[in-house]
Amino acid sequence: MSKPVDSAVSAVSAVRAYVQNHREAFLADLGDWLRIPSVSAQPEHAADVRRSADWLAAALKDTGFPTVEVWDTPGAPAVFAAWPSDDPDAPTVLVYGHHDVQPAAREDGWRTDPFEPVVEGGRLYARGAADDKGQVFFHTLGVRAHLAATGRTTPAVHLKLLVEGEEESGSPHFRALVEEHAARLTADAVIVSDTGMWSADTPTVCTGMRGLADCEIELFGPDQDIHSGSFGGAVPNPADAAARLVAALHDEHARVTVPGFYDGVQELTDRERKLFAELPFDEAEWLRTAKSYATRGEAGYTTLERLWARPTAEVNGIGGGYQGPGGKTIIPARAMLKLSFRLVAGQDPDRVEEAVRSWVADQLPAGIRHDIVFGAATRPCLTPLDHPALQSVTRAMARAFDTDIRYTREGGSGPAADLRDVLGAPVLFLGISVPSDGWHAPDEKVELDLLFKGVETAAHLWDDLAENWRGDR
Repeated sequence: MSKPVDSAVSAVSAVRAYVQNHREAFLADLGDWLRIPSVSAQPEHAADVRRSADWLAAALKDTGFPTVEVWDTPGAPAVFAAWPSDDPDAPTVLVYGHHDVQPAAREDGWRTDPFEPVVEGGRLYARGAADDKGQVFFHTLGVRAHLAATGRTTPAVHLKLLVEGEEESGSPHFRALVEEHAARLTADAVIVSDTGMWSADTPTVCTGMRGLADCEIELFGPDQDIHSGSFGGAVPNPADAAARLVAALHDEHARVTVPGFYDGVQELTDRERKLFAELPFDEAEWLRTAKSYATRGEAGYTTLERLWARPTAEVNGIGGGYQGPGGKTIIPARAMLKLSFRLVAGQDPDRVEEAVRSWVADQLPAGIRHDIVFGAATRPCLTPLDHPALQSVTRAMARAFDTDIRYTREGGSGPAADLRDVLGAPVLFLGISVPSDGWHAPDEKVELDLLFKGVETAAHLWDDLAENWRGDR
């Protein structure tokens, strides 16, 4: 049963006061972590990524987690922590995030050293401030505020954290890590704090992310470049075949033509379309952000619906033949394409891969050989709007922000679906970053007011989940 209104108001005040009293110490600690250049993509920073994991492990022990471990992988280490509730029947919640960051250097366009945090105008500038160290670290103060406000000595839920060190490098070892430790990671729900909101004025909860499949296709014609006068028009040209493949990828309605591509796609409900339409979306402003001049996409859907709830096929690269100055009249020996497919709930990446392989083979003319290689796929994930754990996230955020909370999805992809698939638990998103935070860009920052709203949300969430949801048991 939910708390009475006056009790809920008291909890909000208690959490807010605790957070305010510990604000400066929290920022000082976060600053120390942000100074560690844990760039997983650059081998020269491998020691820094490990130092980041060790730093976080020590911070989680100081927070009060009785179990804290650094888990090695063939790549970068992850950090695991667990704090059981004294209520044996409480739900178990696993928080996911990552401690590695994107490469960053002053010459990229940063106004300041990206690994020397700067607070300016209510914002904290540093690589990882929003993606994802800031959003991981707010859980440390959040659980302490939760304990202080409720008078508990343990969290109201069985709380676990898994913070990986390779997300910015594509999480190549993450699924294997989760499978290896599945028994210890078991959870009733997964909270992903590696996402954002619509805006500071319109706080939102993300309900799903698209998946991803990508491939590179090499096309081979003659065994070497040959004279276009002597042989042109009489033998197949791999560059021409590449262009025809691209042209055939979509129909006149911008739908993907690969047979079977849309099999299983979970269609938007009327309620979801209505909620998307209620968001204050300025298409002209969005186009300016996209550095583009017109929208385009599958007919019958709005821009937001296309971004969040429809599968896509994109040409990421195309090449072949002579690329230098002037002319070189040849039929090239080879050409290449790079394609990516964003997938939505209901699509199976393995079936999409099979469909694309068959489609490519059917499209190519005799005399054009090909090789197609797919990368590791990411599965889509989606949590229904009426899921009780999602409603707990929504209520917790509403208490922190003092306003109604709306819903979005993410057009990008991440490893969240691996947690859902391996652990069999629903994935929920709790993030406070806004689009202007500049993930992966120079001058990445986090809005401090929003960062501490994230702390408050986390503080309220554990009590709400324990009171209103006991997991699907």
